[in-house]
Amino acid sequence: MIDLSVDLGGLKMRTPVTTASGTFGYGTEYVGATDYAKLGAVTVKGIRRDPWPGNAMPRHVEVFGGLVNAIGLQGPGVEAFASHYVKHYVKTVAEADAQERVPPMIVNIWGGSVEEYAEVAARLTQVGPPVEAIECNVSCPNVKEGGHTFGQDPAVLARLVKAVRAATTLPLIVKLAPNVPDIAPYAAACADNGADALALINTIPAMVIDIETRRPVLGNRTGGLSGRCVHPVAVKAVYDAHRRSRLPILAMGGVYEAKDAIELMLAGATAVAVGTATFTTPETAAKVCDGIAEYCERHGIAAARELTGALEE
Repeated sequence: MIDLSVDLGGLKMRTPVTTASGTFGYGTEYVGATDYAKLGAVTVKGIRRDPWPGNAMPRHVEVFGGLVNAIGLQGPGVEAFASHYVKHYVKTVAEADAQERVPPMIVNIWGGSVEEYAEVAARLTQVGPPVEAIECNVSCPNVKEGGHTFGQDPAVLARLVKAVRAATTLPLIVKLAPNVPDIAPYAAACADNGADALALINTIPAMVIDIETRRPVLGNRTGGLSGRCVHPVAVKAVYDAHRRSRLPILAMGGVYEAKDAIELMLAGATAVAVGTATFTTPETAAKVCDGIAEYCERHGIAAARELTGALEE
């Protein structure tokens, strides 16, 4: 039997497959539609300190090979999440599995200031299992420093990571943006200030215009591109980060089948996340897990973690 377990910066995962933030709700929405026993973790929608309404409609539009979304990180706030959503997740998933196997939660967090990130991380640390890791979305406007995102400046990113690290004992994963000229200083800012892992890639800034009305299709005008079309970008970003950082990587971007996940692992990923594909085929993550096991068996590989960085140069 293939050993599918991996260690993502201290987060023990029974398989190398999780879900991508924003595509799997708060963990219960796909019960009955996919096999949770094949998920190494579930990554939930972004959580900030206070409830947040998100952007105006319309919020998403299909494009060739993908999806452009501008949901705007709508969410209930950390207190409602901690007091209701986590308990509902444990109860619902356990009841749906004969062995009551509940995958650990990776909670994606965001905020408008360094202090807010740290406050949310500290609150989540108090919750306990299944909350077992934090993923920092740094592609958010820094209100105190002119609105530029935290992930655009390595110095600002370093302060953010350091503050969150001081606020939590949970494994800390930092989700980086792909649209930077060189990943190295951003990866270094994360590693030097206490991050346990990197997540790559976030969506790519994009825009769609209706040529008949001559107006932007999205209510927010611009959004983030995901789907099959971003996969080669994700592969290169993971490859670059793996070569230039010691941190393990959670890779995402256009994972629709096992070969996409394996490609990311060969480029340097420890684990992979399935995102946009889940909207059309809810069981994608489970199928990806099966496909990784089949690939390892076919190639005589005893453990999935042996795939990480195993690209023949």
